[in-house]
Amino acid sequence: MAVAAAILAYAGWRNRGREVHKSFFVRLLEVLVFYGLVGALGFAFEANIGNVFHQTWEFYAVTLSLFLVLGYPGFVYRYLLRRRKGRGS
Repeated sequence: MAVAAAILAYAGWRNRGREVHKSFFVRLLEVLVFYGLVGALGFAFEANIGNVFHQTWEFYAVTLSLFLVLGYPGFVYRYLLRRRKGRGS
């Protein structure tokens, strides 16, 4: 399921080189869905190992912040470093 999500999230595979226009809300929804998938995977690992610990809202606020911070290098590569075809030198 993770491989299928990764392939579908890769816009070049679906659109074959066409420009992708996504709104802010679609991108925000993608981030939240992937955050939920990573959280579910972590919860499954924790449940498999032993006791599942109760988490409060602070835990989810910190993990979401870490998820966004650790995803920032991908944003930099995608939007700031990678050269587009036909744009600039």
